[in-house]
Amino acid sequence: MADPFPIPMQIAIKRSIERVPGGMMVVPLLVGCLINTFAPETPKFFGSFTGALFSGALTILAVFYVCMGATIDFATTPYILKKGGALLGTKILCGIIVGLVLGRLLGEKPIEAGFFAGLSTLAVVVAINDTNGGLYMALMGQYGKPRDVGAYSVMSLESGPFLTMVTLGVAGLSAFPWQTLVGAIIPLVLGMLLGNLDREMREFLGRAVPVLIPFFAFALGSGINLKTVVTTGLLGVILGLFVVVFSGILLFTTDKLTGGNGVAGLSAASTAGNAAAVPALVAAANPAYLEASKYATLLVAASVVVTSLLVPVITAWWAGRVGPLPDDDAQPPAATAP
Repeated sequence: MADPFPIPMQIAIKRSIERVPGGMMVVPLLVGCLINTFAPETPKFFGSFTGALFSGALTILAVFYVCMGATIDFATTPYILKKGGALLGTKILCGIIVGLVLGRLLGEKPIEAGFFAGLSTLAVVVAINDTNGGLYMALMGQYGKPRDVGAYSVMSLESGPFLTMVTLGVAGLSAFPWQTLVGAIIPLVLGMLLGNLDREMREFLGRAVPVLIPFFAFALGSGINLKTVVTTGLLGVILGLFVVVFSGILLFTTDKLTGGNGVAGLSAASTAGNAAAVPALVAAANPAYLEASKYATLLVAASVVVTSLLVPVITAWWAGRVGPLPDDDAQPPAATAP
């Protein structure tokens, strides 16, 4: 007798997505990019909860941070400071090197003609200074350890125009909002407190970490317009490639020197989405960069797109080659009675 309630045909959606390098990050991100590029009014059209899926990147990231923090043991705090500080220092070094070299060649003004027209010291420094924190944490949540994800609480110091102003020698650093730094750390600390005070909370919140990755990736992609690459042409693509290659090599080396396998370093070789707003902020603080900022905004936005798509693929490829590091964070098994 035929089953009156047959089980519907199953489609291996999850398995298919995971066949793509960094699939749980890349595929939702691409879907968000495509919708934002060809149907940008979709969130407004549907509104309500559907619209919130497109615009909730920061909220999802905040929840992700709390849940990830719950999986971090207090005993790993020195590691977080070491790893995060090393990667942050390397990012600063990358910006200084670029600033010194291009600053002597170009000064504050952009190139006015030729293939590199519009390129400036400002554009390159901004693109290389600020890591895409959401991308880094999502990738490390999939390929790294919780404590590697927590390292971004230190790296978050690079967010905004602060490091760019330091690198370019711009005045007005006292206006840097310290509240932003504290606010970036609070969710992680809250999660760590909950996880360390209650092991059941650690287990409960920890299970949500991989689930949040595709949702955050989709929201991140929904803020990226693929037409940006076309607008800036090949120059924007080259800038993104330069960020991945130049900073990637130095960050990879730093990660290896601090006991990692290179995955964390590669995951940090990107440009943050909010970096596109930095050129205008720098120009407001120093009018000498006003002309360069007009082109830098588009170039940095292109770098965001290129690095957001390229870094997950490279990170996934390398993680597949080296495999995970030994889980030295795991608790030793309890002794059994004879």
